[in-house]
Amino acid sequence: MAQGSAATSADGAAGELSPLRIPDFRLYWLARFSAVIATMAMVVIIGYQVYDVARDDYGMSVREASLQLGLVGLVQFVPLALMTPVAGWLADRMERRTVARFANIIDMAVALALGWFTWVDQLTLPILFLLAALHGVARTFVGPAMAAIAPNIVPPAALPQAIALSSIAWQSGSVIGPAAGGFLYAADPALTYWVAAALLAFATVALSFVRPVYPPPGAARRHPLKEMADGLAYTWRERFLLGAITLDLFAVLLGSAVAMLPVFARDILMVGTEGLGQLRAAPAVGAAVVALWFAFRPLRHNVGVKMLWAVVIFGLGTIGFGLSRDFALSLAMLVLMGAADMLSVYVRSSLVQLNTPDAMRGRVSAVSGLAISASNELGEMRCGAMAALIGPVAAVVSGGVAAIVVTALWAYSFPELRRARTFEPQFRNPDP
Repeated sequence: MAQGSAATSADGAAGELSPLRIPDFRLYWLARFSAVIATMAMVVIIGYQVYDVARDDYGMSVREASLQLGLVGLVQFVPLALMTPVAGWLADRMERRTVARFANIIDMAVALALGWFTWVDQLTLPILFLLAALHGVARTFVGPAMAAIAPNIVPPAALPQAIALSSIAWQSGSVIGPAAGGFLYAADPALTYWVAAALLAFATVALSFVRPVYPPPGAARRHPLKEMADGLAYTWRERFLLGAITLDLFAVLLGSAVAMLPVFARDILMVGTEGLGQLRAAPAVGAAVVALWFAFRPLRHNVGVKMLWAVVIFGLGTIGFGLSRDFALSLAMLVLMGAADMLSVYVRSSLVQLNTPDAMRGRVSAVSGLAISASNELGEMRCGAMAALIGPVAAVVSGGVAAIVVTALWAYSFPELRRARTFEPQFRNPDP
C-alpha cells in the first residue's frame, strides 16, 4: 500500500478517532482475528488428540494420559522461555510485518502437518509433542511483532480505540476458535487443521498489504538479554511490581485447569470434542463480557482489593468446575473463571504500566509477559503432573485451593497491593 494513501487515511482517522477508517488497520485487525481463531482451534484439538492417542493407542490410564497433557504445556514453554528475548529483539530490529508473517507461515506448516498425520491416521505422541513445540515457537514470535504494528499504523489519538479493537479481535477469536475447532473435528478430524491453515494463509496475505512497519533506529542497538536482565533486576527491587506480577504467576500456575479440559470432556462430562470446544471457549466468553463492561464503565476505586478478590473468585470457580458433573454448571464455572481472570489482568496490567517509569516500561512488560506465559504453560504441566499423582478432579480442586491460599499470602506479604486505591502511580520510584 502506498505511503501517501496510508498517510491520508491516518489523517482522516485522527479526526474521526476511528481506527477502522484506516485501511491498514482493517487489514491488521482481520489478520489478527483470523490467526487467533486458527491458533485457538489448533490448541484445543492438539490437547484432545494427545489425550485421545494416549488413551486409545498407547493404552494409558486416565492419570497417565493426564500427565501427557501436562507435558504438552512443558514442550510449549521451553521454546517460549528460550525464544522470548529473541522474539522481542527481532520485533525491535526487523520490519514487524515480516516477523509476524514468518511466524504465521511456521504455524501454517504446523497445521498442514497435523492435518496430514490426522488424515492418514499416523499420529503419535512424539509427533504431537514436536508439532506442539513448533506451534509454541510460532506463537512466541507473532506476539511481540503484532503488538508493535498497531501503534505504527494509527495516529496517537486513535491508539486507545485501536488497542480496544485489537483486544476484541483476540477475545472474539478465543471464543470462536475453540468452539469451531471442536465442531469441525467432530465432522472430520483433519478438517480443523485444514481450516486453520487457510485462516493463517489469509492472515499472512492480509499483513502483506499493510504498509511496512520499521522499528525506531535506536531500538536495534539494544541487546535483548541485557534488557531482560535489567527488567528482572528492576522488578525485583520494586516490591509493588514484584507483588503484582508474581501474584498472577503463582495463582495461575497453581490454579490452572485448562490442561484438564480434554479429560473432563471425554471421561468425566462425556461431551466429546463439541463439548470440549465449548468448555475451552467459556473462559473467553467471561473475559470478553468483563472487557466490554470496563470499556464503558472503567474501574476507578479500590482497585487493589478488587484484584485480590478477583483471584479468590478465580480459585473458587476452579474448585466449582473440578467438582461439577453437570455440563451447564461446568460451563458457568469456566465463564466465572474467565471473568475473574480478566478483572485481575485488567487491574494488574494497568497498575504495572502506571507504576513503572517510562524508561523501564518495555523491559518490565517483557518480564510480565514472560511470567504470564510461564504461568499458563507451566500451569498445564503442574496440573498434568498432579493429575497423574492424585487424579484429574483432585488436581483441579487442589489448584483452586492453592490459588486462594496464594492470594491470602500475597495480600499479607505485599500490603502495597491492598493499599492501591486507584490506578494513579503511588509506589513507583521515578529513578530507574
